[in-house]
Amino acid sequence: MSLPVDISYLLGGGVVVLALLVAALAWRLRSVRSDAASRQAHEAAQDRAPPVEKGDVIEAGVEELTDHHSGRKDALVKVEGFVVFVTDVPETVEPADMLRAKVLSFNREGTSASAKLLEEL
Repeated sequence: MSLPVDISYLLGGGVVVLALLVAALAWRLRSVRSDAASRQAHEAAQDRAPPVEKGDVIEAGVEELTDHHSGRKDALVKVEGFVVFVTDVPETVEPADMLRAKVLSFNREGTSASAKLLEEL
């Protein structure tokens, strides 16, 4: 049995719409899981002592560059998974560059720190 051409197009369009809905649902579920994992990591960070102390000199690779609200660029580095924002980085610094920095302060929750660049390694 052969379907009229108009119905075939409708069925094909329905399959495409169904596939798009399934993809959107899968993306949403993945996003919810990612948000939950991020929240868990944040809560765990609040419960543990930072692996650095004020005044420590650290050496770490740049994970990414971030825009500070003042307009300057900061380098985000991690020490044992703990986030440290390094200030006073020159424009030449790029992700994966190694830096030496001195830890100056912590945020209110103690889940991240700020450090001043001492030198590029």
